[in-house]
Amino acid sequence: MSDSKEVTSDRTHAAFFYGTLMAAEVFFTVCYRFSTENVSLLKSLHEFKPAILHGFCRRRINGADYPGITPDKDHEVRGMYVTGLTDANMYHLDAFEGSEYERKTVKARLLSKVGDVKGRGNVEGEEVECEVYVFKYPAQLEDREWDYEEFRTQKMKKWTREDYGFEDTDHFSPRDVEGNEKVAAV
Repeated sequence: MSDSKEVTSDRTHAAFFYGTLMAAEVFFTVCYRFSTENVSLLKSLHEFKPAILHGFCRRRINGADYPGITPDKDHEVRGMYVTGLTDANMYHLDAFEGSEYERKTVKARLLSKVGDVKGRGNVEGEEVECEVYVFKYPAQLEDREWDYEEFRTQKMKKWTREDYGFEDTDHFSPRDVEGNEKVAAV
């Protein structure tokens, strides 16, 4: 982006998330951290669909809770395809990802059926164009896969607002909060 005024448009973006942002709670915390809008309304603005990105490998980043992906023709990464992203959402996502990542346009495949963690049983469907954040420093990646379930069960709570709980979250449940509690949660 240039240093001049930010240009916004009515155009929406789509992205492929493969790490912490696969959890809707983290996504909504990043994109709507200070929002006082009804959570149900915010949820209705975006659609999350399971997808797969061929030609990339996901690895743990040394000493971090989050992963990075790098190009690798022999691998694929399962993640979430998210639609309805505004320029403002992309601004927040760029800031969240920081200088360690480069946003690139890629083609992913939606999964009409999700298989096991090894990908056995995946049924691929429509190819979609989207943006993804590619890690810029492969030497900082560990030689093992990042574990989404470990993140969800052991680390996610410190990455989210308490009032962005979702039905399938296993470590805290949604609850009504007062406006001043929302500020305290961020």
